[in-house]
Amino acid sequence: MRRGDISALGAFVALADHLNFRVAAARLGVTPSALSHTMRQLEGRLGVRLLNRTTRSVSLTDAGMRLVERLRPAVNQISAALEDLGEEQSRPFGRLRLYATHSAAAAVIVPVWARFLTAYPDVRLELHLDEAPADIVARGFDAGIGPQDRAEADMIAVRVTGPVKLVVVGSPAYFARRRPPRAPEDLAGHDCVQYRRAAEGATIEWPFERAGKAQRISVDGRVTVNDPELALRAAVDGLGIAYTIESLAEPFLRSGQLLRVLEEWSVSFQGLYLYYPGHRQVPAALRCLIDMIRASPRARAAPTTLQNPFAAAN
Repeated sequence: MRRGDISALGAFVALADHLNFRVAAARLGVTPSALSHTMRQLEGRLGVRLLNRTTRSVSLTDAGMRLVERLRPAVNQISAALEDLGEEQSRPFGRLRLYATHSAAAAVIVPVWARFLTAYPDVRLELHLDEAPADIVARGFDAGIGPQDRAEADMIAVRVTGPVKLVVVGSPAYFARRRPPRAPEDLAGHDCVQYRRAAEGATIEWPFERAGKAQRISVDGRVTVNDPELALRAAVDGLGIAYTIESLAEPFLRSGQLLRVLEEWSVSFQGLYLYYPGHRQVPAALRCLIDMIRASPRARAAPTTLQNPFAAAN
């Protein structure tokens, strides 16, 4: 079957519904003469007469009636599929797949996902968390969330948070044994949970700033991780002091499982971005999620120059 036959068969069903070239042509958005020509070509390719027609009326031949009975279910399915796509633009539904770093998911998705899924009950949200950069198109994701450098040059990158604040935390049990640090230099006398971006990479230095004075501190400790949530878990378990993203630590700070220190030295890094391919036809669910994230107070932007110390090295 040629590609044009599918369109011609759809036109045949429309004509069979109305048995009037003028009415069927108006429904299809073509002229009656163009529809008549399409029917003659279809009959010629099939080698079967489908219509009996005079200048006054149109009727189906026996072959035409048998063909339309077989075609109608398929045409109805195609029409329903196209209607579903049209509805998606006004009523988001289906699966929305996102690829994000752990910290980006905690800072961007977790604050809004309950509200988002309540507002759009027909959407199924799937999150895959990983610290490594990935080709989101090749892996079938609708969008990614992370530092801006994760987005390829031909992607759309939308800033979805303001500066992300960093905090230094430890458990009450840990500080019961060790005096809390009063300045970054005091960390030399503490067990610090170190963060290593890659298996063979260096551990990150902890950046601090106060009264315009910026510094980076090398720390030491018995535990090293490559996952911010593990760093927090180690701190909660009293294994040392952790340096992490405020949004990740927030629940533990509220519950009293962690205490914050060196607050006056806290710094922020450049906000996080949601990135996706293409300028046009953004999936409705993704568009609604972006709007909801950007309306959140966390999305307020402010100038900053510090780069994310937890981002994977290029």
